[in-house]
Amino acid sequence: MSRVVVFDSLGRTALLTLAIAGVLLGGCGTLARATRVDEPTTPAEGSRLDTGLREGGATDGDAGAAPAVAQAQRAPQDASGNNEEVDEEYDPWEPFNERMFEFNRRLDRYILKPAAQVYNKIMPEPFQVLISNGFDNIRFVKRAANSMLQGKWNGAGREVARFLINSTLGIGGLFDAAKYWDIQKSREDFGQTLAVWGSGPGPYLVMPFLEPLTVRDGIGKAVDGAMDPLSYVLPFLWTGVGMSAGDLLNDRSLNLDLFQGFEESVIDMYSAVRNGYLRRREELIKE
Repeated sequence: MSRVVVFDSLGRTALLTLAIAGVLLGGCGTLARATRVDEPTTPAEGSRLDTGLREGGATDGDAGAAPAVAQAQRAPQDASGNNEEVDEEYDPWEPFNERMFEFNRRLDRYILKPAAQVYNKIMPEPFQVLISNGFDNIRFVKRAANSMLQGKWNGAGREVARFLINSTLGIGGLFDAAKYWDIQKSREDFGQTLAVWGSGPGPYLVMPFLEPLTVRDGIGKAVDGAMDPLSYVLPFLWTGVGMSAGDLLNDRSLNLDLFQGFEESVIDMYSAVRNGYLRRREELIKE
């Protein structure tokens, strides 16, 4: 019994260390640096709120589908079903995750959302879109690198083409000029790369100031953070924190109505976000 207790303690300590490393490498701890697990086609289609609402119940801006996600009963797994899907539903730390989820929701309710409402009144939406495009253009590095690591050469080529076009004709990435040539960005991250390489997802995990994760996605988040060019060009730690916080605030402002509708229509928020997030990750990995 003592060995089990020690093992469990060491496992939790390792996960906490991993999460902290992910925060430091991924932008120094914003409310939802979110590796953009699912990059929106346009900035208004989703944000990286810590509670993971976009990646959870309202993916692709479909707030109306949230009640079905929240209330649907999970079908019993067939004994011959996909082992990957069974693993991704593994939530052994649910009591801890629910407490952290509520903590993050309160941060959004009392800090991030009011700040976004004020920001929305000060900054016109067209300028918010320009800011979001600029941040998104910089993140082409991790999308291109993970496309190559997964052998998706077409996706890597699109990312390079988008960066060159948007950085020139799009005036430093402020405008998505590549869309006029129908050059769509990829949605790859290192969590997906690990899945393609055969790594299992591990338990579901919610940490303070971060969007929902699996252990695999937490590792991927840390690696993706190391690919962020801003972490190398910004000279001071707090400068990076400020840039990340500004990006988060801008995204939250763009999605005020989406989040409001989702929160009002979902009964069991924790289950809706968890199930929606895990299902969405499965879809991205299969692409």
